[in-house]
Amino acid sequence: MIKKIKDLPKRIKVGNKYIGEGEPAFFIAEIGNNHNGDYFLAKKTIEEAVKSGADAVKFQKRFIDEVFAKELQEKPQTKDQIFGKTYGEYRQALELGFEDFVKLKKVSEELGTIFFATPFDKKSVDFLEEVGVELYKIASFDSTNLPLLEYVAKKGKPMILSTGMTSLEELDEAVETILQYNNQLIILHCVSVYPTVDKSLNLATIPFLKERYAPLPVGYSGHEKDYSPTLAAVALGAKCVERHITIDKKLPGPDHALVSIDPEEFKKMVDGARRIEMALGKPGKHLFEEEMATRNKHSKSLVTRVAIPAGTILTAEMLTCKSPGYGLKPRMLSSVIGKKLKVDLLADTVITNDHIVWEV
Repeated sequence: MIKKIKDLPKRIKVGNKYIGEGEPAFFIAEIGNNHNGDYFLAKKTIEEAVKSGADAVKFQKRFIDEVFAKELQEKPQTKDQIFGKTYGEYRQALELGFEDFVKLKKVSEELGTIFFATPFDKKSVDFLEEVGVELYKIASFDSTNLPLLEYVAKKGKPMILSTGMTSLEELDEAVETILQYNNQLIILHCVSVYPTVDKSLNLATIPFLKERYAPLPVGYSGHEKDYSPTLAAVALGAKCVERHITIDKKLPGPDHALVSIDPEEFKKMVDGARRIEMALGKPGKHLFEEEMATRNKHSKSLVTRVAIPAGTILTAEMLTCKSPGYGLKPRMLSSVIGKKLKVDLLADTVITNDHIVWEV
């Protein structure tokens, strides 16, 4: 269990929006590498993501020599060879340059959405600082990379931490490392299986994380093929949702077909989440004005079984309970018994307050 830290926020400001308690779920369209190294495909995907209701678009940034050892870079690339014959060539082909990032950030801002990225190394953090991002995402791959967590946290900007592939002890350590320098933290439940089948999603982790790291916002980074489990995550309290997006699942690349949803699915997901949020409402038991017509028609009132003349002392045998429900409630039966009737009542008459002599 992490040490309790005072003054942790329950809402975190990102751009002109907040993520956290009392706010609608914040939807991130994870473009990641689905631009395939092509600026124009990246730009088109941003435009489609915004149309689909994304609050933010997220990319990835790596300096290949900083992230991958030589032995991994030199491994043959057995699939998607359109991007290169070795793993290093393949990864390098998916990287966008500085000017691309700057232009894509401008495109995003002009469309009213937040542009940010996941850095996979310190040099990429410096790159993104120069680009001017206002938010950072830490991938599950780096949730145990404490030097990187510390380096990003010291930038003082909001951070989103994915939690796939970590033990609870490792996650506590990651959270504590970040909170030493930065309390603007959002934690995402994530399972790093691509794609993730239903039995492995374990969405019950979301309320667990909400309790463990309260009051910090908790969300969900999903890798299932569709979006139904994502809606369940929102119902369980996810305040930040990240899903991969592609404009064409048939494109070559690691994420298009396996874990991405298309713009139409993304929009249905966002619309579905907004409906769920509206349906969840607020805690407590509420009697809604819209219920009153049905209540007055179908709930029960005290009703006379027989004709009763004025002045009669009421007994239980004289009364029953029937609809409509505008009269004295059945719970008042014991209070009415022994009271005198003020007026003549026919059989099968709804009894109201004015029919009873309450004071002697």
